[in-house]
Amino acid sequence: MILSGASRRFLTLILLAAALVSILFLGSYRGQADARQPAALKPAQRQQSHAGNFKGVSLTGHAIAPKLGNATAKAELGRAAWKVLHTTFARFPEKPTDDEKEALRSFVHLFQRLYPCGECAEHFGKVLAKYPPQVSSRSAAAMWGCFVHNVVNKRLGKEEYNCENIGDAYDCGCADDEVKDSDLKPSKEPK
Repeated sequence: MILSGASRRFLTLILLAAALVSILFLGSYRGQADARQPAALKPAQRQQSHAGNFKGVSLTGHAIAPKLGNATAKAELGRAAWKVLHTTFARFPEKPTDDEKEALRSFVHLFQRLYPCGECAEHFGKVLAKYPPQVSSRSAAAMWGCFVHNVVNKRLGKEEYNCENIGDAYDCGCADDEVKDSDLKPSKEPK
């Protein structure tokens, strides 16, 4: 069977795509094997090692988005972002598993890299480099979040939060999680 020019190009394209996928797959597998850390690492070293690569995903590095020039949009975005972060910290388990700790640490680093205001993301990246996320518990995460929020507020000349009241400022809605059966039943009025 003789292939036409278009068929040969299509077959070549398919083979190149398969080769690329194979290279990417093998590269990510090799990266996972190399990423194993000895158990004897001190907590600070272990925390820094997690900030590098996680399953082939670059958690640290430059901000991806360009500068956001609209001051109103930047302010709205900032308020919404802090709401998401503080609510996430407030909903984090008090006794997280290692996997949950890594998930929160990764989330914060990726949140920084992907933040829609590139200038803000670069500044927050410097804050993260100096003050890595604290993920040992809900309390540690919430207090760390308040601390870094105050670092950003200080840089912007804004008022600082009293971290003792962070739970009041960003209500997680936790009380709404469990609704009693009696709340679901309609009340019966006497006839």
